[in-house]
Amino acid sequence: MDENTTPTVDMSLAALSDAVGKASEDFRAVRASLDVARADIVSRNTSLSREVVAHVEKVIVHLRETDESLRDVLKDLSRRD
Repeated sequence: MDENTTPTVDMSLAALSDAVGKASEDFRAVRASLDVARADIVSRNTSLSREVVAHVEKVIVHLRETDESLRDVLKDLSRRD
């Protein structure tokens, strides 16, 4: 959205829909990469640094917060007149 334009409800929902669509594509690609990485780690019996674990935990927190925010949007939409 343009910074100088006051977003309408339709514009906001369209932007959210686009963001969710892009995110879903990204999540599918990331999931496939994670599955490959996990299989590689198991097959080589390697370990990861605590930094990776910390990043993973941070992502999980952000995803939970995003999920809660999306649920709030859906609740708000279901209450519309």
